[in-house]
Amino acid sequence: MPSVPHDADSLLEGLDPSQREAVTSEARPLAIHAGAGSGKTRVLTHRIAWQSATGAISPGRVLALTFTRKAAGELRERISRLGVSESVAAGTFHSMALAQLRRYHSDRGTPMPAVLGSKARILGPMLGKRDSSQLRVIDVASEIEWAKARLVSPPRYLDAVSASGRVVSQAERIAGLYERYEQEKNRRLLVDFDDLLLACATAIETDREFAAAQRWRFRHLFVDEFQDTNRSQFRLLRAWLGIQASTGRGESGAQPDLCVVGDPDQAIYGFAGAEPRYLEDFETEFPGSTTVRLRYNYRSTPQVVATSRSVLPASRSRLSVETPKQDGPAPTIADYSDEHAEARAVIAAAVTAHSYERPWYSMAVLYRTNAQSLAFEEACKKSKVPYRVRGAGAFLERAEVKDLIAGIRSSAAAQPSLSFADHLVDLQADAADAPEEVREHAEALASLGHEYLAAEGGVGSVAGFLGFLNTALRNDEVSGGDAIDLLTFHAAKGLEWETVWVTGLEKGFVPISHAEGKAVALAEESRLLYVALSRSRRWLHCTHAEKRNFGERVAYRTRSALLDLIESAATGISLEELSETGGRVNQRGSSRARASLSAIALGDLAVEDRPLFEELKAWRLSTSRAANMPAFTVFDNKTLTAIATHRPSNLTQLLSVSGVGPVKAERYGEAVLEIIARQNEDAPLDIAKT
Repeated sequence: MPSVPHDADSLLEGLDPSQREAVTSEARPLAIHAGAGSGKTRVLTHRIAWQSATGAISPGRVLALTFTRKAAGELRERISRLGVSESVAAGTFHSMALAQLRRYHSDRGTPMPAVLGSKARILGPMLGKRDSSQLRVIDVASEIEWAKARLVSPPRYLDAVSASGRVVSQAERIAGLYERYEQEKNRRLLVDFDDLLLACATAIETDREFAAAQRWRFRHLFVDEFQDTNRSQFRLLRAWLGIQASTGRGESGAQPDLCVVGDPDQAIYGFAGAEPRYLEDFETEFPGSTTVRLRYNYRSTPQVVATSRSVLPASRSRLSVETPKQDGPAPTIADYSDEHAEARAVIAAAVTAHSYERPWYSMAVLYRTNAQSLAFEEACKKSKVPYRVRGAGAFLERAEVKDLIAGIRSSAAAQPSLSFADHLVDLQADAADAPEEVREHAEALASLGHEYLAAEGGVGSVAGFLGFLNTALRNDEVSGGDAIDLLTFHAAKGLEWETVWVTGLEKGFVPISHAEGKAVALAEESRLLYVALSRSRRWLHCTHAEKRNFGERVAYRTRSALLDLIESAATGISLEELSETGGRVNQRGSSRARASLSAIALGDLAVEDRPLFEELKAWRLSTSRAANMPAFTVFDNKTLTAIATHRPSNLTQLLSVSGVGPVKAERYGEAVLEIIARQNEDAPLDIAKT
C-alpha cells in the first residue's frame, strides 16, 4: 500500500475495524454488506474520499450511482465536506444514462428522442373511457415497467408472467397494449424512462468509440443500495465496466474498478424487478472479488437488534451483529379488538410519550399497506395529534381514492334514485376484481361511508359524504413541523425514529395475502418486516387486531406467524415453548402463560437438575432487572436448560454450551459458575480464564 498522507489518516478517525477495512481495502471489485444502522453512507463517502486522498482513484473519474436524486445530492455534499476538492459525478442510473445518450446523439448529429414524461399520454387514448373491465392506465403502465425492468419484450410478456407465477388480470389484453404502446412510441420518436437504460447499454455495447469515451471518463464506479438493482440496471452497469460475460473481467482482462454497498436483508423491491442475487452472489458475478461485512449497528439497542433480526431466515438472523448502544426497554406486543381500537391505543400511547417531552417527530406508526393509514389518520385527528403521511400522501390525496370518489360521483349522477348506501355497495362490487391496493382503498372508503351514515341516522347523500370526508380527515400539518409520521413499511426504508409502532401484524398483511405459497415472496415479506422493526432506535411496539371492518363486512384476523419469532426474541421463550402454550405471551394475561412455560422447561430436565435451573432463572431475573433489560438478553430458557444439564465447571466448558458466546461468558461467567458450584459441592470451582 502506498504511503498515506496525514489528511487521509484523519478520514479513518472514528471508524470501527470493519468500517476501516471497507474504506481502505485495495480489493477490486469490492462488495460491502452494510446492515441497518451500520453507517453505510459514511463508509461509502469515506472510501471515495480516502481513496482519492491516497491517489488510489481520481475523483474526477468517479461515477457514484444511487437510486434517488436526493441520495445523489447528499452523497456529493458529504464527499465535498470530507475535503475532496474535485467534483464527483453522482446520480441515478436513469439520469446518468440520459446525460450519456444526449452526448451520444450530439456527437453524431442525430436527433435525441424526446423523453415521455408519463405513459398515460399514449396508454390513455388506447384504453379510452373506462369500462366494466376496470383495466386502468396505471395497471397497464405498471405491467410495462415490470416487464422492462426484467428486459422482457412484448412478445415475451405472457411467457414471463407465466414463468413468474404471478396472477395478472387480463394479461393477454395487457400484452397487446404493450405491443401497441411500443409501436406508437417509436412512431413518435419517443422514449420512456425505462428505455433510457436499455438504449444507453445498447449504445455502449455496439459503438466501440462511444464505449471507450465513457470508460475513459468514468474509471471508478460506486453503487449504493446494490440489492435494489434490477436486470436492466445491471446490464447497463456491466456495459459501463466493459465486462465480458465469459470472464467477468474487462476487455483487457483487468478486474473492473467497482465498489458496491448494500444489505441483502433489506432487499424489499422484488415486485419492481430488483434482484438481490447480484449482491448475494457478488463473488460469482465478479470472480476474484472481495466482500466486507460491517459488523456493528449504531442505531438501535440490543433489544431492538435482536427482535428485528429474529424475523429473518435462520441463516441470516444468526449472523453476528453487535451494537455499542446501552440496553433499552424490551419490545412490546399487544392485540386489540379491531383496527379502530388499535389506532386509538397507538395514538394514545404517542400522546403519553409526548407528555414526557418526546417530540412528535421522534415517533412513527408503520403499516404494510397504504389503506391502513385511514384508522390512524382518524385517531390523530380526533386526538388533535399533528401527523404527516409519508409516501402515498394523506388518504384523500391518493390517486386511488380520488378515482374512487370520482366513480361515486358518476354513479350518483347516472342513478340519482339510488340511496347512498346502495352507492357504497356498488363501490365495493366494482372494486372486487380490481388490483389489491385499489380494493383495499375502496373498502376503507366504504367503512368511512358507513361511519357517515351512522352519524346521519342512516340517511345521507354523496355531497354530504364528501363534506364529511373533508371535515373528518383533512389534515393541516401533512408536511414539515413537529408531527408524528404515518407510513408504510416500504416508505420507512432508510429512515429511523426513537419510537416506532409496527402495526397490523396479521396474516393477510404480514405476510401480504398475495405472497402466500410463494417462497421467494414470503422471504421478501420477512425482510420487509425486518426493515420496519429495525427503524426503531429505542422503543419498539408491535400490534395487531382481532378483526377488521370493511364497510359492513367484518373480517376476523389471525395474528402473523412472524409474531411468534418476535415474541420469542423479546421474551427469551423458545418457539417450541410458545407453541405448547398457544403462543400468546403478550399484554393480555401473560402471567398464566409464563407459569405454564416454566413447567414445560422443568419437564425437559432431570429431577436433580431442576433446583439449579430455578436458581439460574432467579439470578437471570435479578440481573436483568438491575440492568433494566429483558431476561432473554442475558440467557434464554434453552441456554439455561443446557447449562443446568451440562453443569460446566470452568469458562472453557461454559463456552462450549450452545447460546454462550465470549461476551456473555466474560460478563456473566463468574456468577453462573458460582451458582453451579453451590449446587454441586463436589464440582471444583475453576473460573480461571483459559
